[in-house]
Amino acid sequence: MRIPVRWLVQQLELTEEHRVLTPEAIADAFVKVGLEVEDVHPLGPVTGPLVIARVAEIEELTEFKKPIRYCTVEIGEPEEDGEPAETTQVVCGATNFVEGDLVVVALPGAVLPGDFTIAARKTYGRVSNGMICSARELGLGDEHAGILVLPSDDDVAPGDDAIDLLGLTDSVIELAVTPDRGYCLSMRGLARELACALDLGYVDPAAIEVPAAEGKAAAVTVEADTGCTRFAMRRVTGVDPTAPTPWHIRRTLMLAGIRSISLAVDVTNFVMLELGQPMHAYDTSRLRGGITVRRARAGEKLLTLDGTERALVADDVVVADESGPIGLGGVMGGDHTEVRPETTDILLEAAIWDPANTARTVRRQKLPSEASRRYERVVDPALPPAALERAARLLRQYGEARILPGRTDEGSPTAPAPVVMAMDLPDRVAGVRYARGVTAGRLQQIGCRVEVGAAEDGTPEVTAYPPSWRADLAQPADLVEEVLRLQGYDTIPSELPKAPAGRGLTGAQRRRRAVSRTLAEHGYVEVLPFPFVSPTVWDAFGLPADDVRRTTLSVLNPLESDRHALATTLLPGLLDAVTRNVSRGARDIALFHIGQVVLPRAQSVPMPDPGADQRPTDEELALLREAVPAQPVHVAVVLAGTHRRAGWWGPGEQANWADAVQAARAVAEAAGVELTVEADTLAPWHPGRCARLSVGGFPVGHAGELHPKVVEALGLPKRTCAMELDLDLLPLVERKPIPAVSPYPPVLLDVALVVDNDVPAADLTSTLRTGGGDLLEDLRLFDVFTGEQVGDGKRSLAYSLRFRAPDRTLTVEEATAARDTAVAAATERHGAALRG
Repeated sequence: MRIPVRWLVQQLELTEEHRVLTPEAIADAFVKVGLEVEDVHPLGPVTGPLVIARVAEIEELTEFKKPIRYCTVEIGEPEEDGEPAETTQVVCGATNFVEGDLVVVALPGAVLPGDFTIAARKTYGRVSNGMICSARELGLGDEHAGILVLPSDDDVAPGDDAIDLLGLTDSVIELAVTPDRGYCLSMRGLARELACALDLGYVDPAAIEVPAAEGKAAAVTVEADTGCTRFAMRRVTGVDPTAPTPWHIRRTLMLAGIRSISLAVDVTNFVMLELGQPMHAYDTSRLRGGITVRRARAGEKLLTLDGTERALVADDVVVADESGPIGLGGVMGGDHTEVRPETTDILLEAAIWDPANTARTVRRQKLPSEASRRYERVVDPALPPAALERAARLLRQYGEARILPGRTDEGSPTAPAPVVMAMDLPDRVAGVRYARGVTAGRLQQIGCRVEVGAAEDGTPEVTAYPPSWRADLAQPADLVEEVLRLQGYDTIPSELPKAPAGRGLTGAQRRRRAVSRTLAEHGYVEVLPFPFVSPTVWDAFGLPADDVRRTTLSVLNPLESDRHALATTLLPGLLDAVTRNVSRGARDIALFHIGQVVLPRAQSVPMPDPGADQRPTDEELALLREAVPAQPVHVAVVLAGTHRRAGWWGPGEQANWADAVQAARAVAEAAGVELTVEADTLAPWHPGRCARLSVGGFPVGHAGELHPKVVEALGLPKRTCAMELDLDLLPLVERKPIPAVSPYPPVLLDVALVVDNDVPAADLTSTLRTGGGDLLEDLRLFDVFTGEQVGDGKRSLAYSLRFRAPDRTLTVEEATAARDTAVAAATERHGAALRG
């Protein structure tokens, strides 16, 4: 919302203290009461001679390819002794003015916005002593199609200073109005907020006397279920179609970013800016029969004012006559009945439309407008009669119109329900003891009618009757917010609550942080991928039709229409992140994410609605928990490209399934549990390079290389690997590790065992670990070898074993005995043989 400061201040009853209000002070006042000021735009600056001039003579220079005019302009009035008016000559390329028009001329020495200095110069074979200015060149708007032509006025004469007349010392304040404050999309609402912020008196421009209706202005029928709660009309006739729009109205529209069209249209737009009530003007001669507000019918079309023919659907609400739709309710009027240059008989409309239906129509038709912007944020339902009267009187004042006595007014406003609040509730919420009368006074400032009384227990309370434009005041908390924001949020003390002793992070929270820190230390980067998936992703993953991961929950209002399902696994979002990074030039990628997945229950349970008037009962809470789907916390990683980069130290190493498994081991170590790794087959992993991750014999996840078809379908780098496990399935371990440094040296021994190719390395490792007993401190596989030396169908696995005794120096003999015991267990269980 853009509003000129001069216009805004005119509605305030200024005191001596506030006689001069700077734009910066007004912006600060708006911020104080919770409005967002985007910018303050000073007009100009314009310095030097800028005068009003009358075009006395126009010479068309026809020898050039484009229109060029050599204009003689009067920059002063004729002298009383009969001397002619002072004139000067200016070259101009605009053609939207004629002899006798009043224009604005920047004379040599003037400096226009953009530090553009005007000087006398020769151009097109003539000397131009200045420049005839457009609105854009003066900083009044974006219109640059022609120069600025002022309406003839007895108070304006050639030679007058144009800087003051045009208000070029004014400023425009631009505000971002939130959806809950639709009344601020008007000068009326903003002036009221400014008056509250500065504790000044306020003149309501809508408080005009509206005469009683003497019959109807037009026959109107409002059908049910249209969302139109009020539809009012007023008729004026005898409008002078040549009457210009007064300068103060044109200026206001230009500064607000609205193009001036004609007196009738400009008046409706001006009233919308002034009061906040969108209006529409119909050419009465083009209407056929009575007017009906109804839903659109199948196959109907409407040519809107923007020149686009629109196909209507049943959800669109239209204003129609006997010929069909003539306007799209709450959005835009139709081209057929618009006011034209020759129109003299006008039917004015002011209506109240349903915000939700208006918003749907705007998005469906892709047709935002100044009217719909206000209707989407709720318009004061009491405004239509006052807005019609204001517009009709302006047309009578400036267009010599005659106001016909009838007024149509279908529907009536519903007054907001009164709200009862304890008098000291704002004090208790803010932690501040306000002065007596502050609560009632602030509520009256925003337009509430206030009654002060006492509750049954004798405590003071206030009953507030919200005004028609504040339907959002529905509960005591809303009244508290109004009192606090008008008193100033800066007056509320900031005090940090004291944390009670003995509380801190839960075990699950500590584990999650430990896992996140561990993965980051291992070189993974945390990302927050999109939590919704498309059902087609499961086909790309190669999941069977009966896979439980295909069973998802859909959201009713998805951010993206093709991604409406809540993810049952973290992999789709992470793999999307991989694809996005690759498309931006990344080659070596290691990402992780810790987050919730949503697992629907086998049988859906209806969601109860316990209400908000009291705490739900234990039975209701149990039903709520049962209706909510399971949402366990998972951790997942993805790797692509080189996991260990090449450098002066040697060649790099391609990320493989073992790195994904190692990430799972790091997670298990951070969680304080022991992870078992076994071969498995599960989409979307490669059937020969997939590991099942288990804790205590219970599966908790999988890791490995993705299937080549999945990699191709998703456009991933070759050999992309991934790991995902369910953190909530891991037992919570209370870990308070104390570093222990042994004073005794270890004994390091190596052993190479030959086993069949089908013996999993993990099984052999587990057997050696068990057989080594308490003296075996660490065990690491460091080499795998196949070849003629070990025989067909065989492979050699070489391990490094570290033995240490906690209470003495371990002898080589003891360590060798422990190693032999471990080898014997491997021989017995897996048929292993020492490699010669």
